[in-house]
Amino acid sequence: MIVTLTAHPSLDRTLTLPASLQVGEVQGADSAREDAGGKGINVARAVAAAGEECTAVVPLAPGDPFQALLRDATLLESALHTCLVPVGGRVRANLAITDPAGVTTKLNLPGARLSPDEVAAVVDATVAASAHAGWLVLAGSLPPGVSDDFYVRVTRAVREAHGAAAPLIAVDTSGPALAAVVAEGAPDLIKPNDDELAELAGTRLESTDPAAVLAVARSLVPARVGAALVTLGAQGAVLVTADGAWTAGPPPIRVMSTVGAGDSSLAGYVLAATRQARPEERLRHAIRYGAAAASLPGSQAPTPADLPAGDVTVTRLP
Repeated sequence: MIVTLTAHPSLDRTLTLPASLQVGEVQGADSAREDAGGKGINVARAVAAAGEECTAVVPLAPGDPFQALLRDATLLESALHTCLVPVGGRVRANLAITDPAGVTTKLNLPGARLSPDEVAAVVDATVAASAHAGWLVLAGSLPPGVSDDFYVRVTRAVREAHGAAAPLIAVDTSGPALAAVVAEGAPDLIKPNDDELAELAGTRLESTDPAAVLAVARSLVPARVGAALVTLGAQGAVLVTADGAWTAGPPPIRVMSTVGAGDSSLAGYVLAATRQARPEERLRHAIRYGAAAASLPGSQAPTPADLPAGDVTVTRLP
């Protein structure tokens, strides 16, 4: 089983324009859709769509309209379960605007502030849900009222509660929250993009050439994290572990929306890892899932049927 925690869920609204976004102008949209979003939820939906049992831990106020969208997702995927932690505030809304070229503009709103008791309840629920799990995915930004070391707190609580049976822990966040968990939490996997990796390492990436990405990632792996899956958008990704490093580019696709593509890449990696795949195949699966998500409108979770058929060539880096 795989467990995800989304401390800062979002109601994702996606508008599709017939032409490029014109700032300051009035434009009509071709279509609009709403999805239950947030990084951990996106991962959970993709995992469950592949048939793997997955529980999504989500702080959610009773009666929040977001609950209907989340319920619809669980009805579509029988392998998706939810652990809802009652809180006082409403889920935020995020707006994504996409044009025919696949360019996406995002407006992310802040969520409701969590009280100390609510934060503690989220930690306790995650510990309970993680019993017997193979992976725990901590994903997304942190809501107001939650300290930067929140993922450190969750990681320690899960490992102390479950000992040798604790799940492997993957983290997909950014900024101070990522810096804190890498400094103090020793996660088994992180999934930064190139900008997040450079910020985390306190350096600049002169290019997204795989060799340059590897050089920066090696300052973190394996000394501070078990592995790093560095996503590079249209250029693919680099996977760095204690035993080696690999790179791969995506197959040809028509980009519809990049919202959630990185989350789907993480889902693909964790799915392959759960099935004991070799690192090369984990990277290949991550690339396919990220490409599939980018070829779908909105923040839809790809299913195995959505995976592109094109070849994904994985190259080992020296």
